Amino acid sequence: MTPFPPSKTAFITGITGQDGSYLAELLLSKGYEVHGLIRRASTFNTQRIDHLYRDPHDPSRRLHLHYGDLTDASRLVSLLSEIVPDEVYHLAAQSHVRVSFDEPEFTANTTGVGTVRLLEAIRMIGLETRFYQASSSEMFGATPPPQCEDTPFHPRSPYGVSKVFGYWTARNYREAYGLFAVNGILFNHESPRRGETFVTRKIARAAARIALGHESLVYLGNLDAVRDWGFAPEYVEGMWAMLQADRPEDYVLATGTAYTVEDFARLCFDHVGLDWTRHVRHDERYLRPTEVDALIGDASKASRELGWRPRTFTPELARIMVDAELSMLQGPTAEVAPFPGTWPGLSGRPMAG
Repeated sequence: MTPFPPSKTAFITGITGQDGSYLAELLLSKGYEVHGLIRRASTFNTQRIDHLYRDPHDPSRRLHLHYGDLTDASRLVSLLSEIVPDEVYHLAAQSHVRVSFDEPEFTANTTGVGTVRLLEAIRMIGLETRFYQASSSEMFGATPPPQCEDTPFHPRSPYGVSKVFGYWTARNYREAYGLFAVNGILFNHESPRRGETFVTRKIARAAARIALGHESLVYLGNLDAVRDWGFAPEYVEGMWAMLQADRPEDYVLATGTAYTVEDFARLCFDHVGLDWTRHVRHDERYLRPTEVDALIGDASKASRELGWRPRTFTPELARIMVDAELSMLQGPTAEVAPFPGTWPGLSGRPMAG
């Protein structure tokens, strides 16, 4: 098969995360050449994208990974100068809200100031690119729902504060330097690739393991927290659409529906025929010093201007995630395959930089 020439080049920070892996798949399917930033570690952390190196329809190897870090400004300058991307998707962050209370300085340095380093690298180079900033519904915090692009921010965690900093940094570079920079204010979006410490994956995994007799209880924090949960693969479509628009704007992506953590637990355990109240226990260690009671998004602007609409809602999302956990536990590669559709190992992985 003759490789087709890439239409555009994209650079993704956070490519090894849930959103980064789905975004890489989407862009590769559109003919992009994709470059991703990964941190150097003593163990490999690329499970979510390993399968992309084994795509028989991609003999040209249009996916390239580069070692680097958001705390290393000079490395960002050299990489962007080398790659010259048409689009930059900034997804990397210390993204766990509860952990941000334990590591506020690290969260601010990566999630907040890391955005400045990346945008300043683009400005210093004079790079003509389109920039996507992964903003978060956590920026709204204590502000009552529904929340849209014009809703005031009231963050309730170091993570939320850092995301507000990144949001206004992107806005400032757009207004001060004319950069095509957009903020995607994404409400909670989940998938089988979600990290195991995030509450939806934790619940789905527990429901499957308990159903198969591997354990009996799961411990959770605030069961009354209300969230707007969507499906991650659909949300990366919205990210891409924002950078294809005629002018840079900020957009909320959300389903507009509200479910509590308790609701999500009930949906997951119902799917495997279990009573959630027999298996869920409260643990105060998982509570945050300041809680966010309710996040419910209004994505009318994205629907109107981008044609983006959610297709998967919380009840179906719970079934998808539990089924994926059951498949992994019951499959022949359950002990080593951490994500559906991916395979362990590193043979043949090209590294750049």
